[in-house]
Amino acid sequence: MKILISNDDGYQAPGIVALYSALKTIADVEVVAPEHNNSAKSNALTLHSPLSVREAANGFRYVNGTPADCVHIALTGLLGYKPDLVVSGINNGANMGDDTVYSGTVGAAMEGYLFGVPSIAFSQVERDWGELDAAAAKARDMVAQLEQQKLLGSSPWLLNVNIPNLPLSRLGAMKVCRLGRRHSAEPVITQVSPRGETMYWIGSAGAAKDESEGTDFHATAQGHVAVTPLKVDLTDHDHLVYWAQTAARLQAVAAHKEDA
Repeated sequence: MKILISNDDGYQAPGIVALYSALKTIADVEVVAPEHNNSAKSNALTLHSPLSVREAANGFRYVNGTPADCVHIALTGLLGYKPDLVVSGINNGANMGDDTVYSGTVGAAMEGYLFGVPSIAFSQVERDWGELDAAAAKARDMVAQLEQQKLLGSSPWLLNVNIPNLPLSRLGAMKVCRLGRRHSAEPVITQVSPRGETMYWIGSAGAAKDESEGTDFHATAQGHVAVTPLKVDLTDHDHLVYWAQTAARLQAVAAHKEDA
């Protein structure tokens, strides 16, 4: 089994080091990760400046770009082969609910999925790396089980996994669940620079809005590992007919005005 690992916290982050240490016991693993923290970069690609790849003393390769850049470069020439799995993380903090839209961790995994490779984004629910070894062990076990079930050679899929910061013995079973929702982010934080200019810092994520049973928020609050299958299709299928009817009415009104 060959695995490509990336993240959005940077190649020196404890989460990616722990994930590499765990997965290298069951697979051939290569790391291609951002040089610096790239949280909330989503699927962004760097198109207007060149990217460079360097190798750290521990063999990790790092890129002066986004998480999606790292996976894109790796899969389109740097590795020279197609891995069996792309794994992103372990992220320093949750990627649940609306977080997944912004997450660089999910963005890296999604880039693998878009290239036809099964992909997983791993995150810890709380920040500051508490019980990181347990999270890495759980990630390793999950990957091993997927490989044993021969799911890595199938059609590509994309999983978002959030692991509570608990000892391995206290982590509950995996729960497959939907994404919850968050309230709007906290208000923007303003500061005045030494030159008297107003600066703005994006506020922190809001509290959970939908944390009902069946969501990732609910599962992790109960100590379970939340597993959410994701897809890239953003089409609002439930309202396709409504918008088709609306478009027809608008066209009819426009045609009537032209005839008048």
